[in-house]
Amino acid sequence: MTQQGVRWTADQVLALAPDSASRKAGSKLGAAGPWSEAGSSDEGTVWGLCKGSGSKPYQTVIDIADASGPAYKCSCPSRKFPCKHALGLLLLWAGGEGAVPPGSPPDWAAQWIEGRRQRAEEKRTTGASGSSSASGDPEAARRRAERRAVRVTAGATELEQRLADLLRGGLAGAEQAGYGLWEETAARMVDAQAPGLAARVRELGAVPASGPGWPVRLLEECALLHLLDQGWLRRERLPDDLADTVRSRMGLPSSADGPPLRDRWLVLAQYDTADTKLTTRRIWLYGADSGRTALLLSYGAAGRAPELALPVGLALEAEVSAYPGAGQVRAALGEQFAPPAPAAIRPPGVTTAEATARYGEALRADPWLDSVPVTLDRVVPTPDGDSWQLADADTDTALPLTPAARARPGLWRLVALSGGTPIKVFGECGHRGFTPLTAWPDGAGEAVQLC
Repeated sequence: MTQQGVRWTADQVLALAPDSASRKAGSKLGAAGPWSEAGSSDEGTVWGLCKGSGSKPYQTVIDIADASGPAYKCSCPSRKFPCKHALGLLLLWAGGEGAVPPGSPPDWAAQWIEGRRQRAEEKRTTGASGSSSASGDPEAARRRAERRAVRVTAGATELEQRLADLLRGGLAGAEQAGYGLWEETAARMVDAQAPGLAARVRELGAVPASGPGWPVRLLEECALLHLLDQGWLRRERLPDDLADTVRSRMGLPSSADGPPLRDRWLVLAQYDTADTKLTTRRIWLYGADSGRTALLLSYGAAGRAPELALPVGLALEAEVSAYPGAGQVRAALGEQFAPPAPAAIRPPGVTTAEATARYGEALRADPWLDSVPVTLDRVVPTPDGDSWQLADADTDTALPLTPAARARPGLWRLVALSGGTPIKVFGECGHRGFTPLTAWPDGAGEAVQLC
């Protein structure tokens, strides 16, 4: 499959940017002015020289045909991935063949592409032997897992005592103690090798400062944390799927052991969240034949975007394997049979009432679930006092938008896209409301990313 006739949209290119500053800088480089000797090949390679502040232009090359998303190489010193030069070159390429004509790559670009594809071929041919050797000694792995389980159990038991002390002393003490109380408790959970518990404890620290009604919210979150603790301490009595969910929520590692599912997967949404140590990328996929929705997670060090990037609105033929756990949608991307390419696929939608019911059903399998992926059909963004909601065009029901969604610029893109008419919206529906991530206008319009 060649890529020469396949052009992405500017939105699909800019969705790859690691941050807003890169998006802005890359947009400025999306014109022909700073570029020279730009070209592209039928094999899916794009290259060019970009004038910088020094005397020597930056050499930028992109492999668009990589089945797991574009790969980049630039001689600039930027640590961002992709850099502004790669974004600018992709924008130039997306505009048409005039600025990036077909041709043969220069030696510096050809060497990088050849090296990449040789390594990919070696990885495919040695994958089986590599995985068997990586497994190491199963008995040693079992002993390590047992030692970690003992540490996690000690951490869960300690956390139960701390929750009991909090409730015995009254919730008002949490407000007086400040965030330090929770940070110290979270550090103890990290020591116990239970990162899932640590993350939930840190979230508790922000509740007392979250406005009116915080004691109720704090009590609810403490109850969920207590339930997770008890699930771990009594995991032998749980059904296998629920026990796997508890292990996942505690932060214990697992592997995608479900049978590979081959499908043509539409990229529904992609967005990053970051903390001081890690950048997490969430990519939502929809299987055109299976009707399954799958979540890919990819990670990068703080300040660096994860390598896996799949522009919204493209589809790829690939296999995915599910992770264990009741109601889990997380999956791992397996073998890819074709690079991502534009597609006219759209997921079927439901009403706002059906979306709420879907979240309620999912909670029975995973009580700690914050949200579920949902596509809403024929909804209209409408103001609701100081807030916003998505109202069904054909019923009298609506879903409120989450506070995070109301604070994003994507809200205004959604409102402008709708113009008061019904649209299809994909997002995450949970107890805080609905977070829109991607929308499609009526007719044959392309997907518009909102996050």
